[in-house]
Amino acid sequence: MTPQDGARFQACAAIPVDEDGWQIGVIVGPSGSGKSSLGKAAWGPEAYHAGFQWGNRPIIDEIGADGPFDAVAAGLSAVGLGSVPSWLRPYSVLSTGEKFRADLARLLIEGPQRVVVDEFTSVVDRRIAQIGAAAFARAWRRERGRQVILLSCHRDILDWVEPDWILDTDGFRFERGRLRRRPEIPLDIFRTNWRAWHQTFEAHHYLKLPEMIAATNYVALHQGDPVAHCAVATCTGLKTARMCRLVVLPEWQGIGVGVRFIEWVADQWLRGNNRYQRAMTTTFHTSHPGLASALRRRPSWMYLSGRVLGETGVKSRMSMALSRVRHGRGTGRGYGGHMRAVQGFRYVGKQGNKNHA
Repeated sequence: MTPQDGARFQACAAIPVDEDGWQIGVIVGPSGSGKSSLGKAAWGPEAYHAGFQWGNRPIIDEIGADGPFDAVAAGLSAVGLGSVPSWLRPYSVLSTGEKFRADLARLLIEGPQRVVVDEFTSVVDRRIAQIGAAAFARAWRRERGRQVILLSCHRDILDWVEPDWILDTDGFRFERGRLRRRPEIPLDIFRTNWRAWHQTFEAHHYLKLPEMIAATNYVALHQGDPVAHCAVATCTGLKTARMCRLVVLPEWQGIGVGVRFIEWVADQWLRGNNRYQRAMTTTFHTSHPGLASALRRRPSWMYLSGRVLGETGVKSRMSMALSRVRHGRGTGRGYGGHMRAVQGFRYVGKQGNKNHA
C-alpha cells in the first residue's frame, strides 16, 4: 500500500484469480482498506455482486424462477433456511437473518461461475453469520468448478468458511491453502418434558399439533443455549418407536446439526437406552426435501417410503358417514387425494446399509 496524497492510496496484491483448483477465497480487512476495489478488479465489474432485486412474490417463486422446484428447495435448505413457512413469505417481511440466507440461496442457484460477494455477513448477528457462512461454504463446494471471493470486515467467519486462500488487507498478508478448520459444535442432549417445546421450539414447527401421548422429549443445547428438539413415542408391541416434532432453531440450520441429533437419539433407542430399557428401531417421516435428501445419503438410515399422494378419500367418507348415522353429526365428503410428499426412514445403526425400497 503506497500513500499518494491525503485522499488516495494504491493497493497491489497477487491473488490466484486465474488459477483452477480453488473454490472459495476471502479478502478480509477493515473498512477503507481496499477490499471492494480489489474485488471489482478480480474478474471485472460484471462478476461483482452487491445484492439481488427482490419482488413481492414468495421467495420460493423469486429464486430460480425458470428452474426446477427441487433445486430451489434444496438451495434454501442448504444454507439453513429450512422453514417452509418462510419460503412462502416475500423477501421484504423476512427477518435480517432470513434475508441473509435467502440471498445466499439465490447466489447458489442463480449466481455465475465466478462471483465476488461484498459485505459478506456484515449485517447479521455473529452466530448467524458463522453458521450461515459454514452452510454456504459447504453447499458451494458441492458443485466443482465454481469460484467465489468473499469480501468481509469480520475475521470470525474464517474458520467457518475454511477458505482456499485468504488476503488480509491489514498489512496485505496472503495465506494459501485450507489451513483453517471449522470449529466443532459440541451438544449436550437431555431428556425432558414438553415445557421446552412450548416455550422455545413449537413456534418454529410448520404444524400445530397436540402433544404426543407417552412421548419422551429430547433437547440439544450448545453452551446452555437451545439448538434442537425431537420427541419419540413407542408403537404397539414395543418393538418400534417413531420420532416426530424435530425442530432445529433457525440460527443452527444448514450445517447438519439436526441429522446428527436425531441419529444420536435413534441410536440410544436402538441400544435400549430408554425408559423401557428395550432395544427398538426408530422410524422417522419428513416432508422436508433437504432433510429427506440428507437421510437418503446416510447408510445408517433405511429408506422406507416416498408417497406423493394421500389416501383416495374412500375410507374417510365411509367413516364420516358412519359417524353421522351414529352421532347425528359429520359430513359425507371425506378427505384424501391430496399431495403428501412424505418420505419415511428407519434407523438401522451405524453399520447399516442403505436400502432404496
